[in-house]
Amino acid sequence: MMRTKTEEKSVLLTGPSHGIGRAIAQTFHAAGWLVAGIDKEPSDAPCDFFMQGDIGDPAVLEEFAAACAARYGTIHALINNAMRSEGGLSDCGWEDFLQAQRVGVAAPYYLTRLLSPHFAPGAGVVNITSTRAFQSQAGTESYSAAKGGLTALTHALAVSLRGRVRVNAIAPGWIDTTGGAFAGPDAAQHPAGRVGTPEDIAQAALYLCSPQANFITGQTLVVDGGMSRLMVYHGDEGWTYKGEEKK
Repeated sequence: MMRTKTEEKSVLLTGPSHGIGRAIAQTFHAAGWLVAGIDKEPSDAPCDFFMQGDIGDPAVLEEFAAACAARYGTIHALINNAMRSEGGLSDCGWEDFLQAQRVGVAAPYYLTRLLSPHFAPGAGVVNITSTRAFQSQAGTESYSAAKGGLTALTHALAVSLRGRVRVNAIAPGWIDTTGGAFAGPDAAQHPAGRVGTPEDIAQAALYLCSPQANFITGQTLVVDGGMSRLMVYHGDEGWTYKGEEKK
């Protein structure tokens, strides 16, 4: 017997057009969920409902939330995935920095707030953060700050929504979204023996939104193949420190 939309679970997803977001849409769709997505770019991900728009604009979020509430009535999961990097000290000015925070922190907060009356009991919110919240490369201030803010927002929301909604985060490490093949030192620096894939994150998100995770809230699950636990020095794992070039 075919299930009706009122019997199926609904998941709202930001950024389903590419990479991790697209894999999340595919994974939830394959598991029988109704997927509603919003992205600044067109999407061919399997969405039951899709809206194109900039989530850095609160009016767009209000329109999306209202449309989803009218369509599904009850929301079973929200996955805040969309993000943009505006660079760092050398190329990121005031407005660019604020735009990164609008998309990466303010939008997840506001969308969660808008949907709060519509969440099913025991619903799950999953924020896609990053290991950049804990470690950085030069020139990533706008991205790292947003991911750090989203990490803190996760446990704050978990406390505020306690008893009704579980809120968790996933912090991906090196995730290849190109379908490339990485071997040698690239793979060896991961205790898991390989670079991650978008499907690794999608499966983690599906688990955190499942009844099997009903005692997990306010947590950040690091999914990086153990990379952030392995210290790599000169001569380790195929890496050689060459030092700074003399000028």
